[in-house]
Amino acid sequence: QVQLVESGGELVQPGGSLRLSCAASGIIFSIYTMGWYRQAPEKQRELVAGITPSGITHFEDSVKGRFTISRDNAKNTVYLQMNNLKPEDTAVYYCNAPGVDQAVLWSWGQGTQVTVSS
Repeated sequence: QVQLVESGGELVQPGGSLRLSCAASGIIFSIYTMGWYRQAPEKQRELVAGITPSGITHFEDSVKGRFTISRDNAKNTVYLQMNNLKPEDTAVYYCNAPGVDQAVLWSWGQGTQVTVSS
């Protein structure tokens, strides 16, 4: 059974930084492309960053230059470093493995709340 546990979210001021972590269990983590998603109130969940098994990364336009994604296959963990945070980054952040047609491979974890506010 796949389990995804996100952590690291908190209240931060605009311009601040956070590092999110997602620990995965029940899978051969190293073979999967992993993604970070977010869902703001009354909005659809969106993919903001992805990283392939070989380390190729992809970012949604609004976070390019501010967010970085990395992975530690030995720890079955994917990270999201978020810098220069903006109020519009406020959302619950989740990790998962992207599938086809915007699907994901596994059930969602509980997510971690990021709130950017002064």
